[in-house]
Amino acid sequence: MRTCIITILLVLSFFTYAQAQDGKSAPLMMSMTDIKGTTYTVQGTEEGLDIQGLEGKVVFLEFFGHKCPPCLASIPHLIKLQNKYKNKLAIVAIEVQGYSDEQTKKFVEAKGINYIVLSEEKASDVVSYIQQRAQWRGSIPFLVALDTKGDVQFVQAGMLPEESLEELIAQLSDKDTNTTKITN
Repeated sequence: MRTCIITILLVLSFFTYAQAQDGKSAPLMMSMTDIKGTTYTVQGTEEGLDIQGLEGKVVFLEFFGHKCPPCLASIPHLIKLQNKYKNKLAIVAIEVQGYSDEQTKKFVEAKGINYIVLSEEKASDVVSYIQQRAQWRGSIPFLVALDTKGDVQFVQAGMLPEESLEELIAQLSDKDTNTTKITN
């Protein structure tokens, strides 16, 4: 119950941030570069994020740390999900415990990670934006799930079981998704 209430509050705060800017809704443009050197243009919207190159996919924006036990435990699940749903899911993970881009690259190679990974140093504007919009205070893992239109449909601090992530993918893949509820 507490998780549901926190999730609802986070989603509401994420959506209302743009309205709190005195009616100003100029899109915010940012960029982030993954450990392979691919740069993604990211535009903040009233309802979420448009990430160039990931249009039409469900996006899991995951904030994680290299020393975080739940983050480390979730990596095999995310690898499996990326393999299973490669045509409709993009997992974008940002390491936020201070690893440099080079350290993050070595970490990814050692863990066999098959999804998009960035160090915070190459995605700092996006991290700051999410901190502001979702009132994220640094708890990890932290998931922001976007539907195929780039609209935020789910926000979660803490690890979700693989079954819940699969359910979330199925729900967000539907074109008529309005709101998403996940039970642990």
